[in-house]
Amino acid sequence: MESTNLLIHLYGSKDRALHSIKVLLENELEGLEVEVEVNQDKRGWATITLCGSDEEFALNLLVKKYGIPTYQPKIGKSYKGYVDAINDKYIIVNIGTEVIVDSASLKSVGVGSVKQKASRFGIIPHLPMEVEVTEEDTQTGAFKGKPTKKQEDIWWNWRKAPFDRVIVNAVTRSQLKAAIKRTGHERDINKIERLGLMEHAVVCKEETDGPGLVTEIGPLLKGVIGVVVGVGSTK
Repeated sequence: MESTNLLIHLYGSKDRALHSIKVLLENELEGLEVEVEVNQDKRGWATITLCGSDEEFALNLLVKKYGIPTYQPKIGKSYKGYVDAINDKYIIVNIGTEVIVDSASLKSVGVGSVKQKASRFGIIPHLPMEVEVTEEDTQTGAFKGKPTKKQEDIWWNWRKAPFDRVIVNAVTRSQLKAAIKRTGHERDINKIERLGLMEHAVVCKEETDGPGLVTEIGPLLKGVIGVVVGVGSTK
């Protein structure tokens, strides 16, 4: 079968990322008659080649779950992507091409600059983010968009929770677990949610202080870290 790009962006250590995605996809396809080969294209997307009697079924399964990069998005359509960059005026989301999400498109997540809004909801580089493309600049060809209702609901569920979440990107799950274990904070968390290949949410226990957890594990991780302080917390 010909190679196919999945909407999984590889960054950091190439060897580590390729190994991690291969293990992840093999687990996803457990029980199927298919072999997985994983590479990286020049844009940084995971490129997979499948071989076996179940290869067509397996490909459909992976594309449905992860999606594929979109280079010519359509106005009014929604796409999965990743946060590429954040500044005071806008967030850049990579869906295969760049989509600019400005402050006006983030009205539903409160007041302040885009950086302030992002910080409040744990929005950091590499975080998966679903956007609706709203317009294309006819002169520059740049696309603009806004978070989908589904995406906004996820953020608000994090914010309204009675516990904090620590968002940790650009590390493997094993590296994150090792940092938590080394600092003795296993008892302070409920679980680690997988948001992507190297993107995770550490779900704290209700009495655990998220910012304090970051202070402890942050120095042990060469990643990008954000915190969502649950406003429903009784701490």
